[in-house]
Amino acid sequence: MGKLQKPTEAELAILHVLWQRGPSTVRQVHQALNEVKSTGYTTVLKFMQIMHEKGLVSRDEEPYAHIYKARLPKEHAQRTLVTDLLDRAFEGSVSGLVLQALSSRKATPEELSEIRKILKEYERGTK
Repeated sequence: MGKLQKPTEAELAILHVLWQRGPSTVRQVHQALNEVKSTGYTTVLKFMQIMHEKGLVSRDEEPYAHIYKARLPKEHAQRTLVTDLLDRAFEGSVSGLVLQALSSRKATPEELSEIRKILKEYERGTK
């Protein structure tokens, strides 16, 4: 598959739809995006064509409608974006990123529990 390019904000919105819905036509993605923000059909089509060229999505060319699907797992895209943010905004400081994230928005009790679990696994060397 080679090295995939980092998705833009608009491309990431399309990927979120594909991760949630699974393989979809441009029309289905367009309808899902319009529930959040008004977007033109041809704009979505163009973005998805560009994403196909960049290797972010694959396209099954059915006779009447192309079916697109994400080529990378959601976790891979998140990891790529976090690594980029970590390097560019926090000079590689994991603690700086985590502290800023926790001070920017209140974590739910479930999220805090998951964070504690990950930290324990990390300290034991199992993560």
